[in-house]
Amino acid sequence: MVGGSGSPSKKAVYAALFGNLGIAIAKLAAATITGSIAMWAETYHSFSDTFNQVLLLIGIRTSAKAASERHPFGYGKEQFFWSFIVATMLFGISGVLSFEQGFTSLFGQAHHIENVIISYMILVISAAFEANALRVAFRLFRKKIESRGERVGFKTLIREFQESKDPTILTVMVEDSAALLGIGIAAIGVSLSHITGNTAYDAYSSLAIGGVLMAFAFFLAKENRGLLIGEAITKKEYNRIVQSIQKIPEVNKIISIKTMHFAPEDILVAMEVNLVDGMDTDRIESVIDSIEHRVKEVIPYVNPSKIYIEVEE
Repeated sequence: MVGGSGSPSKKAVYAALFGNLGIAIAKLAAATITGSIAMWAETYHSFSDTFNQVLLLIGIRTSAKAASERHPFGYGKEQFFWSFIVATMLFGISGVLSFEQGFTSLFGQAHHIENVIISYMILVISAAFEANALRVAFRLFRKKIESRGERVGFKTLIREFQESKDPTILTVMVEDSAALLGIGIAAIGVSLSHITGNTAYDAYSSLAIGGVLMAFAFFLAKENRGLLIGEAITKKEYNRIVQSIQKIPEVNKIISIKTMHFAPEDILVAMEVNLVDGMDTDRIESVIDSIEHRVKEVIPYVNPSKIYIEVEE
């Protein structure tokens, strides 16, 4: 299970948590001193990121609870739920606050920027911390590809990003990417306002940061929605299972294979097969055991208790 105390996902979240907390406090100080609207937007962003990590840790912890009578398949989907909350509420809220700050400055009360050197220093330090957190998450992301014996390339990374069932690593990577983009936007806005003396550029930066946060929030919400509803294994894994089972001489035909992720490494596999005629009960049981073994060869972490094989009459 991914929710273990020493899990890679947890390490990535802790790296992001401590980094974001320090960054958030530094940005708050810079925003208060300089009065930059873009820095306020980045402050909201970093504080929301910090709280995001707390919720992700809650998801990892609760998803590791043992199955119960009320939840016989376990609590693995807790990770999907809390990642969905992170996307829809916290990214959304920080995005709305960034929009509000930008619109207020443009169409309401004007603001002034002072001590811009402080903003530059904080942004540079923040970029270094965010880049390090992204490096940790990306390294874990890449290891998953390498563990399957695949070559890490651009296409492989894109496919893994699209097909990943680990919402924690995905969320951390999206957060850190959004943070680096937001830092760049804030730096441009502060610089243009400083050079031209027009603080509208600073306000526009706040609006842009809000737009980035909402776009990333929509992407994460969409990914986690699919996992909450019940997402199947990847097409590649599905095809490997089919090819492996078709090699069993006693299997005449695969009627259906239905799968669903309860957690990144917790899968339900329900299968109906048609076997050749003339086999006794012991032989049928032996074939079913062979099918289960083939499934575990393709997906090593699958729990045998969640593999259901029905023989067509």
